[in-house]
Amino acid sequence: MNVLYTGGLALTALVSFLPACSSASEAPTGAAGKGSIVDTAVGAGQFTTLVTALKAAKLVETLEGPGPFTVFAPTDEAFAKLPAGTVERLLEPKNAQELASVLTYHVVAGDVRAAQVAGLTSAEALNGQRLPISAGQGVTVAGARVVTADIVCRNGVIHIVDRVMLPASKDVVATAVDAGQFKILAQALGAAGLTDALAGKGPFTVFAPTDEAFGKLPKDTLASLLEPQNKAKLAGILKYHVVAGRVYSDELKTSKVPTLDGLELPIKVGPAGATIDEASVLKADVEATNGVIHVIDRVLVPEA
Repeated sequence: MNVLYTGGLALTALVSFLPACSSASEAPTGAAGKGSIVDTAVGAGQFTTLVTALKAAKLVETLEGPGPFTVFAPTDEAFAKLPAGTVERLLEPKNAQELASVLTYHVVAGDVRAAQVAGLTSAEALNGQRLPISAGQGVTVAGARVVTADIVCRNGVIHIVDRVMLPASKDVVATAVDAGQFKILAQALGAAGLTDALAGKGPFTVFAPTDEAFGKLPKDTLASLLEPQNKAKLAGILKYHVVAGRVYSDELKTSKVPTLDGLELPIKVGPAGATIDEASVLKADVEATNGVIHVIDRVLVPEA
C-alpha cells in the first residue's frame, strides 16, 4: 500500500528547528543525540495536552518505537481552540478509541521532511484516512497550518501545526444516514441485514446510490426487493456496490474489481471522470472511519 500520494507544488513553508530533547535512555541508533518523538515533545514544553492524550490513548510506546514516523503536532494553544469540553470528553476512558483515531490522524508512516510534504496533495494517516495537503503561502495539512517544520527526532520528524485535525468520526452507514440523501439505501441495508456488517471494521469502498437514483428503478422494483422473501437478492445487489479496501477516486482505473457479492464491477475512467458500471460519480471521497463513499447517480444491478 502506498503511504504517500504525490502532487505538484514547491516548498514555500517555514523551516525552523526546535532543539530536540536528549535522554539518558536514548537508543544509540538513528540520529545521534536526539530523543524519540515523545521525548522531544515532552522536552519542548508546548505539547503538554498532546502528551497527556498520547498517554490516555496508550500510544506513547508506539511513538517511542523505531518508526520512523512523521507527526503533525498540535501545540497546547492549538488544543485550546477546540470547542469547550472537547479535550475533556476525548480524555475519558470510554472514548479512548476515538481519541486514538484523532491522534493517529496526525501521524504518517515514514520520515517525511518539509520539502516532501509541500510536494504532496495528500498522505495516508495511521488511522487509515487521508490527510489533504496544500501548499501556497505555506503548507496546510487537513486545514491546519504548518508553523514549524523539520524537528528531527531519533525515530522520525515533527512538524508543528496550529490546530487539531479532526478525522471522520462515523462509519459508512452512519455517514450515509447523516447525509440525508441515502434514506432508501439505509432502509435497504436494514432489510438485507447488512447494516451491522457495513458498520464493522472494514475498510470498505461504497458506491452509494442516492434516493433519486433509487427512484430511477422500474416501478414496483424497489418495493419487491424490500419484501422479506427477496432478502438474499437485495443483499446481492447491495454487495455489488461495495469493494473491500479504501479506494479513493484518484486510485480508480479502468478495470473490473471484485465486489463483496463475488461478482466483478466494471469501472471506466476517462477525461470526464469515472463511471461505475454505467453510473456516474456525483461526489467522490466522502471519508468514514471504516472506509470511503463515492456517491453515484443510479443503482447498480448485476446481470447475474
